[in-house]
Amino acid sequence: MKNFTHYLGLAAKLLVFLLVLGFALKNSHSVTFNSYLGYAWQAPLIVMLGLAFVLGAMMGVLALLPTLFQLRRGSATKPQTTMAEPTTEIESV
Repeated sequence: MKNFTHYLGLAAKLLVFLLVLGFALKNSHSVTFNSYLGYAWQAPLIVMLGLAFVLGAMMGVLALLPTLFQLRRGSATKPQTTMAEPTTEIESV
């Protein structure tokens, strides 16, 4: 069963890759990105979409960094607790 799920995951990754590749090939025409002060940049649409995705992901990670550091600092100051040993005795009623 473990091999089946492994191959199923690989098939899903291959399908997503093929869909993105097909999207990139269908949208290969050039678009213009107009910025402030008259700057303009021309690139294929898939490059612009990929750049927007990467920048958005980076902004999300940067937005989470203060919370992550706060949680790490809080967990470092708390005393470590040990888990109780499970009992193997069965009580008769």
